[in-house]
Amino acid sequence: MRCLILFLFFFLMLSTRCKKTPEPYFGYEYFPTQEGFYQEYNVLEVFHDAASNPIPDSNSYRLKTVIGETFEDNEGREARKLLRYKYDLETGELLDERVWTVLLENERGEVIEENQRKIRMVFALRAGVEWNVNAYLPEDEQIVHYEDVHVSKKTPFGKLDSTVTVEYEDFFSLVDYRRKFEVYAKNIGLVHRSFKDLRIENFDTTAIEYGTEVHYELIDYGIE
Repeated sequence: MRCLILFLFFFLMLSTRCKKTPEPYFGYEYFPTQEGFYQEYNVLEVFHDAASNPIPDSNSYRLKTVIGETFEDNEGREARKLLRYKYDLETGELLDERVWTVLLENERGEVIEENQRKIRMVFALRAGVEWNVNAYLPEDEQIVHYEDVHVSKKTPFGKLDSTVTVEYEDFFSLVDYRRKFEVYAKNIGLVHRSFKDLRIENFDTTAIEYGTEVHYELIDYGIE
């Protein structure tokens, strides 16, 4: 009996040691960098200034982004071009064309926007993880965090099986309303962006004195 107990003890110890620690899930699929991958958005920009115009100005357009070829950036890193095309919603006329940069580096998803380097995502992707989007722009610190990691979500594009939300800001007071967040989907990337920075009256988010809003809604994606 004693031998049997010792055998079982050593068998359990051996089994425990043989079990591998599960690999962390990094979630790079939420930040596609494959050449030819494209996304199309309807974009709405709203500019409020009740003092000069009680009716806010707005600007709507179609935005297409395409992952371009690989190149070596000025720090010797392997990066990709991010081609951005802005179109008139009604006529389809090309209004603007720009080249940004996108890369995955040291578990960070970075985008260089008009020479402004921003950390849009970090990996491994876990709820509550915090980082500074503007770590390379110390005068403009912006601490964000993940919420609703790997959850299905209904969006204007449709129901998506696996999404994560990057929370930028949710501030509400007597005279200020700032609500900023992004939603990313697995194998798609950014599907929704909503940034509001508004001066309001007496806790009323509809009584806007001045401020701006920017909203992105995904309408298409794929490989060219």
